[in-house]
Amino acid sequence: MEAQATATVKEALAALYHHPDDAIRTAADRWLQEFQHTLDAWQVADSLLHDESSNLETLIFCSQTLRSKVQRDFEELPSEAFRSLQDSLYVLLKKFNKGPQKVRTQICIAIAALAVHVPVEDWGAGGIVNWLSDEMKAHPEFIPGFLELLIVLPQETSSYKIAARPERRRQFEIDLCSSANVAIGLLTACMAIDQLKEQVLEGFSSWLRFCHGISASELASHPLVHVALSSLNSDQFLEAAVNVTSELIHATVSHGSGTIAEQMPLIQILVPHIMGLKEQLKDPSKDEEDVKAIARLYADMGESYVDLIATGSDDSIQIVNSLLEVTSHLEFDISSMTFNFWHRLKRNLIRRDSYVSYGSEVAIEAEKNRRLQIFRPKFETLVSLVSFRVEYPEDYHTFSEEDRRDFRHVRYAVSDVLLDATEVLGGDLTLKLLSTKLAQAYGSCNNEQNPKWQPVEAALFCIQAIARSVSIEEREILPQVMSLLPCLPHHELLLQTVCSTIGAFSKWIDAAPAELSILPPLVDILNKGMNTSEDTAAAASMAFKYICEDCRTKFSGSLDSLFQIYHIAISGVGGYKVSSEDSLHLVEALSVVITTLPPESASKALELICQPVINPLQELIQQGDQVFQQVPARHLTVHIDRLSSIFSNVKQPELVAEAVYRYWPTLKSIFDQRAWDTRTMESICRSCKFAVRTCGRVMGTTIGAMLEEIQTLYQQHKQSCFLYLSSEVIKIFGSDPSCAGYLTSLIQILFSHTVQLLRTIQDFTARPDIADDCYLLASRCIRYCPDLFIPTEMFQRLVDCAMAGITIQHREACKSILSFLSDVIDLPNSSDGGQYREVINTIILQRGATLTRIMIAALTGALPSGRLEEVSYVLLSLSRAFGGNMLNWARESINLIPPQALTDAERLRFFNIISDAASGSSLHTITDRFGEISDVCRRNKTVQDLVQSALRPHDLTFTVAPQQI
Repeated sequence: MEAQATATVKEALAALYHHPDDAIRTAADRWLQEFQHTLDAWQVADSLLHDESSNLETLIFCSQTLRSKVQRDFEELPSEAFRSLQDSLYVLLKKFNKGPQKVRTQICIAIAALAVHVPVEDWGAGGIVNWLSDEMKAHPEFIPGFLELLIVLPQETSSYKIAARPERRRQFEIDLCSSANVAIGLLTACMAIDQLKEQVLEGFSSWLRFCHGISASELASHPLVHVALSSLNSDQFLEAAVNVTSELIHATVSHGSGTIAEQMPLIQILVPHIMGLKEQLKDPSKDEEDVKAIARLYADMGESYVDLIATGSDDSIQIVNSLLEVTSHLEFDISSMTFNFWHRLKRNLIRRDSYVSYGSEVAIEAEKNRRLQIFRPKFETLVSLVSFRVEYPEDYHTFSEEDRRDFRHVRYAVSDVLLDATEVLGGDLTLKLLSTKLAQAYGSCNNEQNPKWQPVEAALFCIQAIARSVSIEEREILPQVMSLLPCLPHHELLLQTVCSTIGAFSKWIDAAPAELSILPPLVDILNKGMNTSEDTAAAASMAFKYICEDCRTKFSGSLDSLFQIYHIAISGVGGYKVSSEDSLHLVEALSVVITTLPPESASKALELICQPVINPLQELIQQGDQVFQQVPARHLTVHIDRLSSIFSNVKQPELVAEAVYRYWPTLKSIFDQRAWDTRTMESICRSCKFAVRTCGRVMGTTIGAMLEEIQTLYQQHKQSCFLYLSSEVIKIFGSDPSCAGYLTSLIQILFSHTVQLLRTIQDFTARPDIADDCYLLASRCIRYCPDLFIPTEMFQRLVDCAMAGITIQHREACKSILSFLSDVIDLPNSSDGGQYREVINTIILQRGATLTRIMIAALTGALPSGRLEEVSYVLLSLSRAFGGNMLNWARESINLIPPQALTDAERLRFFNIISDAASGSSLHTITDRFGEISDVCRRNKTVQDLVQSALRPHDLTFTVAPQQI
């Protein structure tokens, strides 16, 4: 059998790497992946690795297979197999001591994984590190392989590919950490072999990252530290030395490392060595990757010691000056490494927590001012160093989409740095610094021989980036900037930024003195932006929205001009290049202006804004049913989405209610004729949702007509958006007694048809949108009209339906179902829910054992681990509401889990978590404890399948006899 499997593996590998047919290669790859999960894979992989005739492809595949088997499937082997597996891996490590490197690495990872699985005593006295020490001394010819294993060991402690129980993993970390001195001693001994120096440094950084228990004074005099620091000046070992030095920095500030004073012996050695690398940053002959490594070291130093740096001592200022030099580097990838340091320094300088040790408020304020005074010049320099980076390159028009995306990322990053600077310098001072650059750039822009718009655009971009930090009372710089905008050339990219700048300062424009007459020329610029290109039109439309939001009272006398802009943009006639998506900004802009008008004027304005939206819809409807059925959905939704924006943003409920009533015949025609069209229905339901939200209970008779339409069409077309719209209706009208008749009918019809659709988990999986919106609606009913819902037979059917769908993998649908169940269970204990206790208790007690089994299945693998908190909350609610009953249900379900998955101790721990939940433990604590049990039950696919096969979460009829834990 083994010989046949071995031959098949060889054939499959040959096909995978060498067969010309793609289909055969794909089939071979699939077979090999499936083979790796079989029991035969152990013996076949081991045999082929020992086979001297195996080629490189076979060795790589088999080493990966053996590694993954040890990591995830170690429990497949009988306990007595450990020793033979250990011996085989040891032989393989020696065999591949000199390579191939990929194979040796996989063997090392496999041995590390084996060490995680088994107790320390299985490796002899002192565990695997001591065993490794003995082997290195006994067989120095195999040191390269042993050294790689020493490097890999601490790295694998955090690998969750290893299917070890949490307590075993923790114990392994403790055991390994206790061997850190032995490991570092071995690394020190290996340093005598020159060709192993890079590996030794890699191993040292690996152990430092894993275990921070070595004292600073000991590290300060350790030979490995001195080797690493001296290697910072070596091109050959620079990267490895930087990694060690970074880990040493982190060790001095790690949690539990002690006070800064205790770390000073090491810090005082590290910082001078790092500062000595400054000249290498400027060396043009230096390899770029080496410069990046040095820059990363400076950034690590700055971020780690920011609390010391923020004191403003002479030494700290030298570090800041060095970090400014890194920031000034022409390569953005290098410069940006310091950005997080500047953010942290800013935060340290401005937050009160940094100064609490100074005691009184007077002392705190004095110290804060002293530090700000020291660092303001540095942040002024920072503004100067980063602002030029946003300038468009001359060849920007040739950039690929990826390059343009990268350049946008640069601009966003610089914006964040500038905002950090404003918190130290103040927005107005930062504006002044940037305005100087704008003035200089404007001078070069007017140079007739070589006019350049890019520096002007860059300065404006920086100015608009800090807009929210500039005082609306600023009167020195911004009036000059605003008066300059109409004079700038209308290059497309510059115009785009000009429009964005206008929008960014909308609040300042509103507060500006009337005599400045700033607004009219700015509106002209926005008009120009809407005429130029789609990108400038997008910026202009957004700016127009901000201007109308913040300066709405200034437009009351200019409605005719606003409507002219609006009609041109909406109609698509007149040269505007506003996309349908961006036109929504203009709709919103006029809507907020209408909100400020007196009722009579607002009513007329609302009609004017709605006409260009409604008229095209009516014209399409009038062409007849057959033609209307053929109209592409986008030709309808572009208008309906605009109507949604109007209903959402005109905050005059009575007027909007009148408009909804007036246009209801048009909306009803769309409902009736396009109910099959999901995209159109989603759009029109969104529009109705905003109408309901804005109008509330002044909506009048239209709400009844809308509900009748929804429930009729849902029976025919099952569109999930009808459920979503109903949720909004329930939220607004659920507690209105006058609507009880409408709502009872709505609930009954919508839910009765939904439960027919969702009978099995396969149904839920096929219709996640229906499931999501159904249970969102059900939760709304519990919250806003429980008296219309809880006493009905439909409520009980929805609980049964929810139990069938708990394990749906769709995130939002799953969350809605779990939220519904927790709402049901929690309702009797709410302030107004006591009257429903008997009904809910009867329903849950009849289903408690099954519900608990499904929830435990969800916790242990039927749902992704990302649902852990929601699942934990349902179990917590059940425990608190049903106490002893829940403990019995939980005991029955936990006892179903086979001993191969959970030991008796783990089973008892699982039960105790649920018992503690009933006793009042917090959700956070319970979730963390459940998380460990969940990890145990998911530790590999075999165990997870065993657990799910036992719990059978999709079988609603499965019951078990009570048992004792």
